[in-house]
Amino acid sequence: MIIAVDGPTASGKGTVAAGLAKHFGLKRLDTGAIYRAVALAVLDANADPADPAAAIAAANALDLHAIDETRIRSGAVGAAASKVAAIPAVRAALLNAQRAFAADPAGAVLDGRDIGTVICPQADVKLFVTASLPARTERRLKELRARGEATTFEELQRQITERDARDASRPDAPLRQAADAHLLETTHLSIEAAVEAARRIVDAVMSGPRS
Repeated sequence: MIIAVDGPTASGKGTVAAGLAKHFGLKRLDTGAIYRAVALAVLDANADPADPAAAIAAANALDLHAIDETRIRSGAVGAAASKVAAIPAVRAALLNAQRAFAADPAGAVLDGRDIGTVICPQADVKLFVTASLPARTERRLKELRARGEATTFEELQRQITERDARDASRPDAPLRQAADAHLLETTHLSIEAAVEAARRIVDAVMSGPRS
């Protein structure tokens, strides 16, 4: 079983994906972490994340098993990740690695922004997780402040709005809901409730008639 979970920043898609992976005993790939890792490598090289040459070189050299989960979660890396992800050659360089992960016969859960539309268009279950902009901003703000990063709600909301627009308007694999994806709105849901709602969707799809 392949489960594709897509959605914008701080929508809860990662939490939902992690919960589904645990419940169904599947491995999980946070594809956003891949792009964050590429962005971090570019920043560590003192290069511009929007520079195709620097971003492509970082993508080609990426080791999926050596991603620093702590460092890739900063606000600066998140903003840079959106820029490297908009470069078609970067996405092409990382495409095969993501599809290879999903091809495991044991199944997998993948979350990102183009899983159901590009990476795994034949996924057994597709979810598109979203939430209101204020709710997503507040979630991200709490995460950054817990890391000791200083920012304001207004500034962060502006950054998220810009990232949403960049992700949705890029010509290659833009953020969008797949036609056959199930919408999951998490604005007013707790973590437990969001995961449970997602689980019910997966169970309903997998127990229903298969085309």
